[in-house]
Amino acid sequence: MNGEQVVYIGKRIKEIRQSKEIKLVELAVRAGVSKGLLSRVENGRTIPSLPVLFDIISALGEKPGSFFESIDYSSESPFYKLIRRKDYQAIEKEDSVGFDYFSIVSRSFSDVTFSAVLLELAPNAIREMVTTDGMEFIYLAEGDIDYKLGNVTITMAQGDSLFFDGRVPHLKINHTQQTARILVIYLLFNK
Repeated sequence: MNGEQVVYIGKRIKEIRQSKEIKLVELAVRAGVSKGLLSRVENGRTIPSLPVLFDIISALGEKPGSFFESIDYSSESPFYKLIRRKDYQAIEKEDSVGFDYFSIVSRSFSDVTFSAVLLELAPNAIREMVTTDGMEFIYLAEGDIDYKLGNVTITMAQGDSLFFDGRVPHLKINHTQQTARILVIYLLFNK
């Protein structure tokens, strides 16, 4: 399964859940998983195990065949993949204002998933702190931000990088009047 297919899973779960007007907590109870885990799956922050994925699909009232019917199985060049800016896929994450994420590339391996996204962080963007099941690397390509990591706040300037354990609650804060552009690389632990 390639990265686009991995991103597809969370987006597809959320799409079906919302189309059937099922609340996140209701689906979590039906599937026998925590609300937090289901939210992280829907938002591309973790990859569910195969049994958990099938429990979620079943709780949605779907069959695996219909769940995966629109996935793209086309082959790719093994040497490189050029992704044009116009082809970045907008992805919805947690309830937030001013956090615009765009998937650039994602690849799964046996025990880890690599995912690179572009985050455009608007001035005074609003969101709660989040956790991710893996490691994160961010590169601040444009702007200045504060990065709240647990109880510590780190001030970052354009060109700065930060590598950290995503399981620590974290939040990007933009107090400036300029949109910050951040390359975020996730190394998600496959369960």
